[in-house]
Amino acid sequence: VQLVESGGGLVQNGGSLRLSCAASGHIFNLKYMAWYRQAPGKERELVASVTSGGSTHYGDFVKGRFTISRDNGRNTVYLQMNNLQPEDTALYYCYVQNEVANIEATSTFDYWGHGTQVTVSS
Repeated sequence: VQLVESGGGLVQNGGSLRLSCAASGHIFNLKYMAWYRQAPGKERELVASVTSGGSTHYGDFVKGRFTISRDNGRNTVYLQMNNLQPEDTALYYCYVQNEVANIEATSTFDYWGHGTQVTVSS
């Protein structure tokens, strides 16, 4: 499975960006799709996630500013980010779990994108 992220860039304080992550390859069931971020000198943290059933989860710092969504027909996950703040500056990574099932067993494989930079100026 390959992940291609897009939508990052430079935005002013209070601005908006929409990130996209398109998955391709041997996709069976993208049971879990998420966005993580990592700022310089900090650990990678979960921004938002969405399951194949549509359940979503957000990091505490999001505070209603971001919305994650997915288009199952396009195997794509989106992150709409509004009211961006300088502390949101980070490299944003797409992450998916591809569940592969056959007669004998079910296995889950994890994939990461290369990241897209989001920079918020003050």
